[in-house]
Amino acid sequence: MLRTARLCLLVQLLAIFCLAAPSPDPLQPKEEVQVCKDAGQYGGRLVVGLRAEPKTLNPVTAEDAVSREVIGGLMADLVHINRSTQQSEPALAKSWKVSADGLTYTLKLRRGIRFSDGQPFDADDVIFSWAVYTDEKIASPQRDLLILDGKPIQVTKLDPYTVRFTLTRPYAAAERLFDSLAILPRHILDKPYRNGQFLQQWSLNTPASQIVGLGPFRLKQYLPGQRVVLERNPYYWKADAPKRRLPYLDELVFVFAGNEDARLMQFEAGETDVVNRLSAQNYSLLARQSGGLQLDDLGPSTEYNFLLFNLNELNSSHVPEIERKQAWFRDLGFRQAVSAAIDRESIVRLAYGGRGTPLWGNVSPGNKLWVDASLPHPQRSVDSARQLLKSAGFSWNATGNLLDPGGQPVEFSIIVASSNSQRMEMATIIQDDLSKLGMQVNVVPLEFRALLQRVFQNYNYEATILGLGGGDADPNAEMNVWVSNGSTHLWHQGEAHPATAWEAELDRLMNRQMLTLNYKRRKRLYDQVQQIIAANLPMVFLATPDVLVAAKPGVGNFHPAVLEPTTLWNVDQLYLRRGAEMARSR
Repeated sequence: MLRTARLCLLVQLLAIFCLAAPSPDPLQPKEEVQVCKDAGQYGGRLVVGLRAEPKTLNPVTAEDAVSREVIGGLMADLVHINRSTQQSEPALAKSWKVSADGLTYTLKLRRGIRFSDGQPFDADDVIFSWAVYTDEKIASPQRDLLILDGKPIQVTKLDPYTVRFTLTRPYAAAERLFDSLAILPRHILDKPYRNGQFLQQWSLNTPASQIVGLGPFRLKQYLPGQRVVLERNPYYWKADAPKRRLPYLDELVFVFAGNEDARLMQFEAGETDVVNRLSAQNYSLLARQSGGLQLDDLGPSTEYNFLLFNLNELNSSHVPEIERKQAWFRDLGFRQAVSAAIDRESIVRLAYGGRGTPLWGNVSPGNKLWVDASLPHPQRSVDSARQLLKSAGFSWNATGNLLDPGGQPVEFSIIVASSNSQRMEMATIIQDDLSKLGMQVNVVPLEFRALLQRVFQNYNYEATILGLGGGDADPNAEMNVWVSNGSTHLWHQGEAHPATAWEAELDRLMNRQMLTLNYKRRKRLYDQVQQIIAANLPMVFLATPDVLVAAKPGVGNFHPAVLEPTTLWNVDQLYLRRGAEMARSR
């Protein structure tokens, strides 16, 4: 009886062990990458709350951070920037050599790697991916980084596992441009690309089996309005120190919580394991709890939040009222007055609970290598703002309402993502600040995707509050924002040539710094860029938050970083300690 009982117990333990262990490797890669010195445990699902649903699963066209966060679990790049060290490191390319003149980069690819559907990866996939990213008709947000002297950087296949990139001129930090350029499966996407259907590929409605990548996970399920479920990629090419194939997790699940308070409630209820982009208030709430939560304040982020006025060229389909108000928005004195009236210290105190930093330029102090510390930080002054408006021809009526030079009252709306409580707070503060100038400002909350559509597609807005940054700290990562024909150039969008002399100078400086190899000379050029932006105010810069994150005690290898994706940059190494998932299910 006792022996039988022990035998049954042994069988049960073996069954449990087998369930927790990873599935057998279908094919061990010949040249795997060994990472993750702290070996983890296999099994379980990690659940992460998102503020919105992704717009797409296509890495070439994705512009929003939510889509990129989900895609990051599915895809891989040639050379990767380690978000912790901020240094470039080998990925799908095991090594690279730079010619003495800095004009060619020869990359050696890893052998024996397979996509998540089991098909082999080689140089043809790199050549195909590069063609798609640099295709002007596709208009990828990354394309601006790959253009020199008006021509795409050329790539040549030397053999099945060697590619050579040829530049027209030296390119500063060129190896970093390969980061976040997901390598695409030619065997899946070549035909729709040649047929002119690439932009329709890999939407949220695409069957999971048709979305193929080289990342640690592959798509398992998408339930609209609820969640995206990723499952372990059995062909993933990274391993831990004991040479066990990563990732450790069975599944990575993204649930759509909406605003931050809803995401916090999910986290506190045990429905999610990791929460990112916490407000200071919610961070403090978690800090008062017991239970060994992993909390981290990483200091200023590289994100910059700003007030943006609609400075685009509008067509007849737009509301004439917006075009009338653009006369104010295009007046530098008006934008300077708005900037002078905004109480940035209050934004940091109220929107970020003191865990943030005011901004007067596009580079956060969190980006220590590139911030121009000499930029002036003028104190808020309503009197100075009123003088600027008076000099621009504005006046006030008997009741204190601000009138434009034509005698019309100054009133406009600010659209804000309803899911972002900090930006909602910023809008309310700005509304109050500008009322002291006699402006009537209306705050209009919108669903995030609706806001993006208005800003990037139909230009149907007067002003908005947005944030950019958070990716690579290098200036080249923002070429698409600051060069006049960039895909994320938020004012005068879609222009073929610079609309103003100062924008032309921005183009010249951004292109010059991109080709300057010496850091000190390059830094001087980028300082000039920051000075021109601060002087001309295409955006009114507000503040940057501290990076505040939290994870449950059972999440192993949790090492958040300042650069995005802050908590999931090492998702292939994250694991759940024994009992962690059971504790969540209770």
